[in-house]
Amino acid sequence: MTHFEAKRIGLKGLSPEEMPDRKEVLKKIYLLTPILAIILFLLVGIPTMQAALYGILLTIFVSAFNKETRLGFKDIIHALVDGARTALAVAAATATAGIIVGVVVKTGLGLSLANGLVSASGGNVLLTLFFTMLAAIVLGMGSPTTANYVITSTIAAPAIITLLMVDEPAGAAVPIVVALSAHLFVFYFGIIADITPPVALAAFAASGISGGEPIRTGFNAAKLAIAAFIIPYMFVLSPELLMIDTTWTQLIWVLITAITGMIAIGAGLIGYWYRKLNWLERIITFVTGIALIYPEGFTDLIGAAVFIVLFVIQWMSRDKKTRKAQTA
Repeated sequence: MTHFEAKRIGLKGLSPEEMPDRKEVLKKIYLLTPILAIILFLLVGIPTMQAALYGILLTIFVSAFNKETRLGFKDIIHALVDGARTALAVAAATATAGIIVGVVVKTGLGLSLANGLVSASGGNVLLTLFFTMLAAIVLGMGSPTTANYVITSTIAAPAIITLLMVDEPAGAAVPIVVALSAHLFVFYFGIIADITPPVALAAFAASGISGGEPIRTGFNAAKLAIAAFIIPYMFVLSPELLMIDTTWTQLIWVLITAITGMIAIGAGLIGYWYRKLNWLERIITFVTGIALIYPEGFTDLIGAAVFIVLFVIQWMSRDKKTRKAQTA
């Protein structure tokens, strides 16, 4: 969807003449050492704050190898001030969201909510998934990744497992594919909460770097990620994607329909493919994508046939600028 949006508004990459020299870029690749070091520190179990501190110190050390990047005392002070200013917006959003999460957990509201999801949906799979999605987004607001998973997996995931196990005898062991589908579903939406207004913690962090408006950034991020809100449903409705208890032929077919379906959904929502789409084309393209990702044989076949027709039409009627670029 980001690619289609970039094409729609006319964003272009650098021309060959504007591209930096590869040899010069490779000479400066050592500047990425602090990032790789932080990842390594986290993998070996060093606490996050300590790993970040080591990363800052390593950045100052690495910058000293080149006159262009070398940091003086004043540069370091300015960098620390800018970093603190950027962190203020994130800290405020995190603190506020933490109050909400704390109230939900401490009062037992989250557990009551999970138990009521299945009852509220009347046993309907899609409704249960939708309600669970809303719960996971709320519970995931402002939470660190680990806490996010702990909260969503203990509060929201049982609703999906209960629904999928409704026909099984009491006390039956939960199959791994059911447990994994449920946990990935809630964890995915818990993470998506980082770009879902009004909290949109990642948007606050991004706007601190870009200088944009946090709320506006969050809404734009959510708009570009609308298709991503559909992917977790595929984990539950098409568990073959998890590569558990499936054959290679089933996996390949599911991957093809899922990828083409997401392309169609993204193009339909953005309104651009190889050229701009009118409203009728957008609706048809979006419905085609839904048909492709829905786990039924006949919908897949119909969606695949329509997708091919749409692709051919788009390719034949693509913009003249696109044709020249592809010919070149």
